[in-house]
Order: sequence, then C-alpha cells, then structure tokens
Amino acid sequence: MTATDPALTALAQGWCALSLLHGRIEAHIERALQTRHDLSVREYSLLDVLSRQHDGNGGHLQMKQVADAVVLSQSATTRLVTRLEDRGLLERYLCPTDRRGIYTNVTDAGLKLLAEARPTNDAALREALDEAAKNAELAPLVRVVESLSTPAAALGA
Repeated sequence: MTATDPALTALAQGWCALSLLHGRIEAHIERALQTRHDLSVREYSLLDVLSRQHDGNGGHLQMKQVADAVVLSQSATTRLVTRLEDRGLLERYLCPTDRRGIYTNVTDAGLKLLAEARPTNDAALREALDEAAKNAELAPLVRVVESLSTPAAALGA
C-alpha cells in the first residue's frame, strides 16, 4: 500500500471523524459539568471509576488500573487524585494486607457530588450525541456508540 492508497485515506478519514466526535462530546460534557458542579470530565470519570470499587476480592484498583480506566498517565492520575483529595472528595489509606499498597476511596462528599453530577453528565452526553447525529459524517459513529449501550443479553451475547 502507498500513502495515497484509497483504503488508507478512508481509514484516516474514519479516524478523523471518530476523533471529532470524541472531542465534541467531551467538550460538551466538560462545559456542563464545570458550570453546574465545578468538575472536569476527568474528575467526574475518576470519581465514577473509584465509586465502583468494593471490599471483595479484587475490588480495589491499583493506580495503574485507575489510570487506564480514566485514560491518563499514572503521574497525571496521581495529580488528579491529589486535587480531589484536597477538595475532600477522595481519601487514600494503606492497604490492610500489604503496607506498600495505597488505596483510594471516594468520600461521602465525593459520592454526593457524583450523584448530583451523574444526571448532568448523562444529559450532556445525550445532547452531544443528538447534535452529532445531525452530521452525516458523524451519524454512523453515533449509531455505533448508541448500540454499545444496549445490554449484552439484548444483543444475543
């Protein structure tokens, strides 16, 4: 294949459309969360991921797992955790079975803020997808995103 190969050009156009959709959605959600809850998309995502932890076997995430879940580097995730800890939304403590391990939990204040912000996040996501669906280039991607929210049982999985 050459750089001007039509298959590569179509692939690049698809990637650009996906990147555009992501950027529009993230920007729309960011504005809504910042305006109503003084939260960034990354802060919301971190609270959401950490709120799903549990005390059972494997229920707490290591920082690398958290970083992967919020799509940040480990150092950026640590800085984000520190900012939210300073705001009283997260707390860190030593792992009871491995003194080298540090766990991060969402505080009651963090859970309250997350519960208040969740409808804003969901509505902003819906609005961004509805707006993007009006664009012929983005509409097929919107349909794919919407199909991913369908329960696996309904998909025959």
